[in-house]
Amino acid sequence: MSIKKNKKEEAKETVVETAEELLTKENEGLKQENEELKKKVEEDKNDYLRLMADFENFRRHSAEDRLKLISTASADLIKGMLPVLDDCERAIKMLEQTEGENSSSLEGVQLIFNKLLDYLKGKGLAMIEAKGADFNTDFHEAVAQFPVQDEAMKGKVFDVALTGYTLGGEILRHAKVVVGI
Repeated sequence: MSIKKNKKEEAKETVVETAEELLTKENEGLKQENEELKKKVEEDKNDYLRLMADFENFRRHSAEDRLKLISTASADLIKGMLPVLDDCERAIKMLEQTEGENSSSLEGVQLIFNKLLDYLKGKGLAMIEAKGADFNTDFHEAVAQFPVQDEAMKGKVFDVALTGYTLGGEILRHAKVVVGI
């Protein structure tokens, strides 16, 4: 019986060893599967973060594009109004010369000009002050040169042929000027 007991114990030990080996292999397989799943989750998380960043960039660029479109449309509209301002300025000069300072038609044109200019200034339009300033190619376009006696006026704007304007700090139209030489 002792041989039978030994064989039974050996069989039990073999079964236990085989079960341990199977469990160890299964455990290693599960660990490997766990690592693969962790890598997959990490990749999916990175993909999600990139996708969210791309969407945020898209949203920001879309908003910027909308603002640019609105400002461009506004700039085009205001640029189209500049000849009206020029005509008002010329009308005011002509009325001052022909009818004098106290003319009711002069007052009417000045009122219209001032209302239009105030409205456009509210939208960001600003006149480029040029007369008497140093000639600056960033703001001025020389249409003529005029000899001056005064040394202080050389290289300065002697007269303004056409008023220049900026819109939101950017040049909308350069001032066309006569420069003293």
